[in-house]
Amino acid sequence: MSVAVTSLVVFAASQIGTPGPAGMALMSAAARHGVRATLPFLGGVILSKQLVIWPMGFGLMQLANDAPWLFETLKYVSAAYIMWLAWRVAHIRLGAAAQVSDAPGFVAGLMVHPVNPKAWAMIIGGFTAFVGPGTPTLEATATIAAVMLGCQMVLHPLWTLAGEAIARTVAGRALEPYLMWTLATLTVASVLFVLFGGGI
Repeated sequence: MSVAVTSLVVFAASQIGTPGPAGMALMSAAARHGVRATLPFLGGVILSKQLVIWPMGFGLMQLANDAPWLFETLKYVSAAYIMWLAWRVAHIRLGAAAQVSDAPGFVAGLMVHPVNPKAWAMIIGGFTAFVGPGTPTLEATATIAAVMLGCQMVLHPLWTLAGEAIARTVAGRALEPYLMWTLATLTVASVLFVLFGGGI
């Protein structure tokens, strides 16, 4: 057996292309610092899902079956961390006077998906829904890793560009606080949907 690649691509694109913590983090970073300054963070975010996929393919799936409480705990700890980040985003202002901190870097990007409950759910869904019985572990893991990396390389930059475009429109204007609170709210909503909505 093998991996249902076409269905996996549709699944991955639909998940990566819809609002989630990673997309909101990229949009928020670009809104504050611009696309150019956000590129190292973008690179880290794109690669960070690999830090979950490969360990998942080579053993963590079994651990998830043996100790489900561990992954349940991780899910809520991750959600709490992302909500804290959302609170910080809500209070960011985009005007020139607010540009007092550096843009998040590559290492910060690498931390996004390991603490992203949507990413964990998406990866688990990829292994359980699209990998046929008896598929070699390396083939399954490499296929899922390649498909998700490809989708991220196309779709994550779009979130980044959207953040900068929105910022150019509202920076320093009365709408600015509402934009940042909206981004923060969407981040929290995406996490709550994964936790309680039964979605991936």
